[in-house]
Amino acid sequence: MKGYGAAAGGVSTAAQAATKRRSKGQAAAVFVLVFLSMLVPLVFLLGLHNRFPSGYLADDRSQQESSFEIYHHVDSGEEKNPSEDDRSFNHNVVNNFVPTLQEDTEGASPDKELYKRINDTVSSSSTSEPKDANSQAVLKDNMPNLKGATPSPSIIIGPPVENNGVAKPNRTDAKSGKHKHSIGSNVGETERSCELEFGSYCLWSKEHREVMKDSVVKRLKDQLFVARAYYPSIAKLQGQENLTRELKLNIQDHERILSETVSDPDLPPHIERKIHKMDQVIAKAKSCSVDCNNVDRKLRQILDLTEDEAHFHMKQSAYLYQLGVQTMSKSFHCLSMRLTVEYFKSLSAEIENSFANKIDNPSSQHYVIFSRNILALSVTINSTVMNSEESDNMVFHALTDKQNFYSMKHWFARNSYRNAAIHVLNFDELDLNRFVGLDLEALSMSEEFRISTHTTAQPSSLQMRTKYISVFGHSHFLLSDIFKNLKKVIVLDDDVVVQKDISFLWNLDLRGKVNGATEFCGVKLGQLKSYLSTSRYDGNSCVWMSGLNIIDLDKWREHDITGMYRRILHQLKHENEASWRTATLPASLLVFHGQIYSLDDTLVRQGLGHDYGVPDDTVKNAAVLHYDGNMKPWLDLGIPKYKKYWKKYLTQEERFMDECNVNP
Repeated sequence: MKGYGAAAGGVSTAAQAATKRRSKGQAAAVFVLVFLSMLVPLVFLLGLHNRFPSGYLADDRSQQESSFEIYHHVDSGEEKNPSEDDRSFNHNVVNNFVPTLQEDTEGASPDKELYKRINDTVSSSSTSEPKDANSQAVLKDNMPNLKGATPSPSIIIGPPVENNGVAKPNRTDAKSGKHKHSIGSNVGETERSCELEFGSYCLWSKEHREVMKDSVVKRLKDQLFVARAYYPSIAKLQGQENLTRELKLNIQDHERILSETVSDPDLPPHIERKIHKMDQVIAKAKSCSVDCNNVDRKLRQILDLTEDEAHFHMKQSAYLYQLGVQTMSKSFHCLSMRLTVEYFKSLSAEIENSFANKIDNPSSQHYVIFSRNILALSVTINSTVMNSEESDNMVFHALTDKQNFYSMKHWFARNSYRNAAIHVLNFDELDLNRFVGLDLEALSMSEEFRISTHTTAQPSSLQMRTKYISVFGHSHFLLSDIFKNLKKVIVLDDDVVVQKDISFLWNLDLRGKVNGATEFCGVKLGQLKSYLSTSRYDGNSCVWMSGLNIIDLDKWREHDITGMYRRILHQLKHENEASWRTATLPASLLVFHGQIYSLDDTLVRQGLGHDYGVPDDTVKNAAVLHYDGNMKPWLDLGIPKYKKYWKKYLTQEERFMDECNVNP
């Protein structure tokens, strides 16, 4: 019993000791909590949670915590690949930007992959790898893709350009404090590299650029930059604690004002007093003996961060530009839906019987248009008919997809175009793939490309030239199978406006050629040699353009153009939708090589969807206007001075257009 009692006593003693240790631990935890409860308010009171000095002013990059770190910035003289932490941070920032777009564009029905692809769009300059040094042609698809949209691919021709041809901002060597590139060449190089990376967005943004008129806000920003540049050097000086504190408080005050203000009218009262106070503080800082190299290096670092921020916002703006170009507006969607519903309430299906004898009659003048846009298609047809002397013999074959089929049928049942016959076909129900072997899942329109070229001797972007061309899409190569009874057709794009009578083209002798088209000699086949799959072509041949094309279907069948096109496509690698679509350029150029009858250059005026500099007299005198490019005339982003030629043939006093508020 004694032994048991002794053991019990020992256990009791151990329990008491453990209890004491727990009480001491709890007391320590309470002390820590009390200390933190006092420390946290103190931190917020002093503003230390903003980590102000480390954002812009710290010399060590490892201390920088500013928001500009989302752009990869290197203070050394060498460009390095971004770390995994940088990429992860970029990804998080982009994800914060994406949901806003997703909420605003639900009506546009974009692909789910769109918001994944914006990550690559926004961070492409920091994650892209250099291309093979032996490559002579680099293909990019840097425009976000939307369901039913047709973004323009981009081809860079010539020696490889650093970072996929995208010129990087001027960097500063932290050791020497000198720029790597001369400032004098920066402006021209930036403009050319912008168009190389973002295409026609840069042309649009250049035309809509606004000069900053808020001089006071600009002065505040300039003061802030200078103060930030001096702060690290002043903070290291002995005996300048008061000046350091005063400089810091003024910087924080300027940051707060600029975070709440974007224009002069929004500035708080007594702003001149704050500006004068900052001038005095900066003057005191300049009077101190500091290392000018440190101040100069800090100014250049801030400049680089500002350039990176501007480039990031340019990428966001370019993305929104592409979103506006490629998505269908609510009013256009409303018009299509209203017409579809009305179709099933009416007898529109019976109207085409009145001109059934014209549809397959080879003696009629047959025009073929591939389109998903009701208004664009109607303007093309209306302009062609209105400027034709005789419309009784005109037949327009409109090929569209199943989504727009019924709305188009009802539109042309409601609206007549003199005596011309309108034949609407549902491309998705033609089932021609089993005859020609082309794996086409949906209607494809004419494809538009921008091609950037530079000389081998001078591969700088200063010598870069960007051109825009358009060629047939995959669906166009089914013409001979769709219209088996016809001998000749004229193919029009739906972004075309006809200003003169073009019926004379039916009597034009193509001299045995298959395709009558306008040629564009700004790009030669020889410049595309590394992109074409064969060497059997004339390098001096010009590329041909879609928009207005005369097709001899008898010669088409004789030369088996569809079969040749299918074989060329199979030789080209197309692993995804983007490469499958871009394959239309080499395939179209090769299959029609030697089969192009060149039309008069003055017949068609190209470039009204991207070129702001087309002379007015040239536009007025052209027989056909082609709005090739992203800035279509029915979009808000369209070039204003060219819109009037398109609106002239727009249907007026249409009830559904008024109800849906359609006003291109």
